[in-house]
Amino acid sequence: MKLIMAVISSDDSNNLIKALTTAGYSVTKLSTTGGFLFSGNTTLIIGIEDAKVNEVLKIIEEKSKKRKKVVPTSASYGVGVYAAFPTDIEFGGATVFVLNVERFEKI
Repeated sequence: MKLIMAVISSDDSNNLIKALTTAGYSVTKLSTTGGFLFSGNTTLIIGIEDAKVNEVLKIIEEKSKKRKKVVPTSASYGVGVYAAFPTDIEFGGATVFVLNVERFEKI
């Protein structure tokens, strides 16, 4: 048995949860906050049989979109001289952990 923990953008969570439940997988949703952009994330916890891991990963990949965002940054040009300029960053997609489960019980 495996435990998949997928950290995704909250913008993608409803479509991904719907796709996973439609495919017959149980999902637990946790609201989380990212440390880089301090934006809303969702962490999904999915317990599955070993043989189903690739199928679940495929659904996660299909429903988790990468996006670009312009964020302000600054550079120092000497003592007390700073300039702000926009920088494109890519965010979204999914960060996925697949863990072995030693024991599972539904009580």
